[in-house]
Amino acid sequence: MPLILDSSPPPSPPASTIESSPATVRRQEHHESDVVVVGAGILGTALAITLARQNRSVILLEKSLKEPDRIVGELLQPGGVQALEKLGLRECLEEIDAIRVKGYEVIYYGNGVEIPYPANAAGDNDSGRQGGAFDGETPYRESKKEVQRPEGRSFHHGRFIQRLRRAALLEPNISLIETTVTRTITNDWTGQVLGVETEKGLWDGSKQPDTYFGQLTVLADGYASRFRKEYITHAPVSKSKFYGLELIDADLPRSMHGHVVLGEGAPVLLYQIGSRETRALVDVPESTPTASPANGGVKTHLRNVVLPSLPKCVQPSFAKALDDGKLRSMPNSWLPPSTQQIPGMILLGDAMNMRHPLTGGGMTVAFNDVVVLRDLLSPEEVPDLGDTTRVRRQMQKFHWRRKGLTSVINILAQALYSLFAANDPNLRALQLGCFRYFQLGGSCIDGPVGLLAGIIRQPFILFYHFFAVAVLAIWLTIQQSPLHRLPMTLASSVGIFWKA
Repeated sequence: MPLILDSSPPPSPPASTIESSPATVRRQEHHESDVVVVGAGILGTALAITLARQNRSVILLEKSLKEPDRIVGELLQPGGVQALEKLGLRECLEEIDAIRVKGYEVIYYGNGVEIPYPANAAGDNDSGRQGGAFDGETPYRESKKEVQRPEGRSFHHGRFIQRLRRAALLEPNISLIETTVTRTITNDWTGQVLGVETEKGLWDGSKQPDTYFGQLTVLADGYASRFRKEYITHAPVSKSKFYGLELIDADLPRSMHGHVVLGEGAPVLLYQIGSRETRALVDVPESTPTASPANGGVKTHLRNVVLPSLPKCVQPSFAKALDDGKLRSMPNSWLPPSTQQIPGMILLGDAMNMRHPLTGGGMTVAFNDVVVLRDLLSPEEVPDLGDTTRVRRQMQKFHWRRKGLTSVINILAQALYSLFAANDPNLRALQLGCFRYFQLGGSCIDGPVGLLAGIIRQPFILFYHFFAVAVLAIWLTIQQSPLHRLPMTLASSVGIFWKA
């Protein structure tokens, strides 16, 4: 079945290898494999490659192999880069005009503070690697030993996806097929998922049905998953949207940094995704009065409210992009993770767990999930993926083993969004406290950004910094209040601490 990517395909494995492989014959002629992966996105493709390199036979299904064009999934934190290295996929960040990311610049009502990714975030235990990666067991500590600071990468999402898919095409144990999955196939007696049914559009407009079978079926069909509500009880909650613009030749305040712009409205993100392109993401909460149709809609909101709040150097390119009219949106969703005990099936990626994309943690979570699954589902741990009892036992371990990272990133994403989109006095006091906390420097930025980067994986460190910010916000509130209002200020302080 011919497959077409938007760039030249990589060389195919030698014909002799394909012809002599019984597993390849099973995949091509009988549509049978060890694993069927639905969704050739971030997690699905990385997992397919990882399992194939463990000598598993994999069928990877994707409804469209054209280069995706999305406005999120464009910033990979250092913890995600390190996970890619562990998976042997670091080269997928090359040849896509990716931009090095050294940290963040937070701009609060026109005042900026640099927040670089921290050196020695995990102490000396990993100093031989890029900046170190916290393993979840070694305590967080300061170190005087200087090492290279870790870096993230930002890029066009579609280019990165195509590089991952090209890597998948090079694996002799993978068959990548363009088709639309319509439903899962389930054993009526045992409830075990056996595979999937698909439909492929033909040139005459008709649909060609097909079936694919695997000992294990992985559903990784993204944020708009058609299978989620069939297998988990939680539904995504979305209270705002990101509206995205692509700025050309934007003059950012600090190169190789993501920018978070805070002001009267919800936060704005700015980060370079190519040599000339910069992504601008504007959060617009539901029921924003200035974005209502009666007031001219979202474009008017962006022009009259958001544009004046941006750094002066960014405003010309933002205004031009707005004039060009290429404005797209994406819902910002929250979906807590779920354990699944359906035999023969795993739901993963954004189909299973989402958080606000403000902190850029989604891909970091996805690649680290693949690292955990690589070990838990290895042939040494699970010789036969058809052993549903053992697979389910390993997936129970997966749910708990991933918590060290995902709980930090999930909580941080939702908490920072609430803070940066502050819509009441207590949250605004915390927002100011957070900015002043960052201005203190040292561990006051190393800890928070190390958590955000996915290289510190201790929830205790997260809680410590949350409450340190709350105490500072209370102190600032007391300092700024006249003496005769002290009783009211103390009452307000209780509210600030409660919000934290």
